[in-house]
Amino acid sequence: MAKSILKLKNYEVHAIGSANEGTLNLNIASWVMQTSMDGKTLVVALYKPDLTIELVKKSNRLCISFLAENQTNLISKLGRKSGRETNKLSKLDFGISPGGCPFLNQAIGYLDCEVINWADGGDHKLAICKVNKTLILHPDKPPLRLNYLREKGLVRG
Repeated sequence: MAKSILKLKNYEVHAIGSANEGTLNLNIASWVMQTSMDGKTLVVALYKPDLTIELVKKSNRLCISFLAENQTNLISKLGRKSGRETNKLSKLDFGISPGGCPFLNQAIGYLDCEVINWADGGDHKLAICKVNKTLILHPDKPPLRLNYLREKGLVRG
């Protein structure tokens, strides 16, 4: 079965920063993939109902924070609440990327991106992005991956 075999993939977990006209948001995403050999183009799957996609569509910008294993507390804060009802950035240590989107200062690092195209991906839209800037903040931290979250009982399946 396709569903069970895809559970074998051990995706890295990221926080996607978005912004438009003074509204800032962060969201959890695991479906981020490099699509060019030089690492300057990638795809980010954004869930259609989320505030994140609205902000990204308006600004054509996003920032991907690479989460570390010690950031599991962010799963519920950024992934299980809507930015429409709560300020997800309150009490978080964050900066603003050159593209104007938030990134997490305690993340391993970030990619500042510009959306250059969109594709439909079922219940997600795929933002095809050009990477404008990368910054490594904490190179010695281990990356947060889905299998780690599964082992800790923090995600389903």
